[in-house]
Amino acid sequence: MHELSRRHFMKGAAAATFAAPFISTAATREKAGPGKKLGVALCGLGRLSTDQIAPALQKTQHCRLAGIVTGSSGKVDAWRNKYNLPARSVYTYDTMHRMADNDDIDIVYVVTPNALHLEHTVAAAKAGKHVFCEKPLEISVERCQQMIDACKAADRMLGTAYRCRFEPHHLECIRIAREQELGPVRIIEAGFGIDVGAADQWRVKRALSGGGALMDVGIYALQATRYLTGEEPVLVSATETKTDPVKFAEVDETVSWTAQFPGGATAYCSASFKVGGIKNFRANCDRGWFELDPAYYYGGIKGARSDGKPLSFPQVDMFAAELDDFARCVLEKRPTIVSGEEGLQDVKIMSAIYESIRTGRAVKI
Repeated sequence: MHELSRRHFMKGAAAATFAAPFISTAATREKAGPGKKLGVALCGLGRLSTDQIAPALQKTQHCRLAGIVTGSSGKVDAWRNKYNLPARSVYTYDTMHRMADNDDIDIVYVVTPNALHLEHTVAAAKAGKHVFCEKPLEISVERCQQMIDACKAADRMLGTAYRCRFEPHHLECIRIAREQELGPVRIIEAGFGIDVGAADQWRVKRALSGGGALMDVGIYALQATRYLTGEEPVLVSATETKTDPVKFAEVDETVSWTAQFPGGATAYCSASFKVGGIKNFRANCDRGWFELDPAYYYGGIKGARSDGKPLSFPQVDMFAAELDDFARCVLEKRPTIVSGEEGLQDVKIMSAIYESIRTGRAVKI
C-alpha cells in the first residue's frame, strides 16, 4: 500500500473500519518473520481468479499461490504448469476437507458464485484454513452469519474482498471526509453500472447470484457511502427499472436508492447491469466537493477536489494490496478492517433496499 495513504488511513479512518476483533484462542502455526509468506489456495478458477487474483499473488510480499480448488478438471494442468503447483495442492469442491493435511495452505480465497460462498467457507474453515471471500459475502444475512460462526468455531479469520479499502485514492477520500477538510459530508452521489453481457451467466441466475446489479456492482457504491460517512444508514428507499424482462427475469437490472445517515448525510446511488460507464462517487461538503471517477475499476483510478488540490497517487494492484493486508492480519493476529461482519452489514443493507423495492416503502435499518 502507498505509505502516505496508509498513514492517512490509520490517522483518520478508524471510525469507519466497522471491523469486529479477531482474537486467537489457540496456538497457530503462523509466525511473522523475514520472508514469511502464507500459502493461498484459490477456490474457483473463473476469469477473476485467472486474470486478476493469480497474477496479483505473484506480486505479494506476505502470501503466495499455494493451491487451487476447481470443479473443472480441464483447467488443472494449465494451472499446475503455469504456477508450479504440486498435485497434492489441487482439490475439487468435494475434497476440500483434505486441506487439513496440507500445511502449505494457510488461506482459502473463495471466488465462486455468491450462493456457494457459505458451502466453501465452511469447508475451508473446518479444514483449519483462514478464509478470504469475494463480495458480496453471501446472498442473505443468515448465510453470512453462518459463515462468520463457522470461522469463529474453527478459530479462523474471515475477510471480505473489498479491494477499494486498500486503494490509495479511496484512503485519501476517507481521510478528507473524516478530517472534514472541506467541511462535513452532506450529499454523496455514487453509482456503478456495467453491461453485464451474456444472458446465460450465473450473475443473472438468482439461485447463484442472490440478486443482480445491486449485489454485483451496486455494493461498491454502497460501501463508498459507508466508509465516507463513517456511519451506517438508518433509512433506505429504492426503485428498480427493468427494460429487458427476459434477460433479467430473475434479477434486478437497474436499481436506484437513497440512504439517510444519522449524522445528516444523504446518499443518492445507482447500480445497473444495462448501462455501462457509471463508475464514480462525489462527496459534496459544506465548503466544496471531492470525487473519484473512475472509482471502482481494477486500475486507472482518478480523483479531483473542488479546491484544486491534488488527489492523485500511484496506481496499485488492489488484489495484491488486499491479500497482503489480510496475510499481515493473520500473521500478526490482529483484526481485519474487511471482516465477515463488515460483509454481513452490506448484505443487511442490500436486503433492506430489496425490501423497499418490493413494498414501495422506505425501510428503516
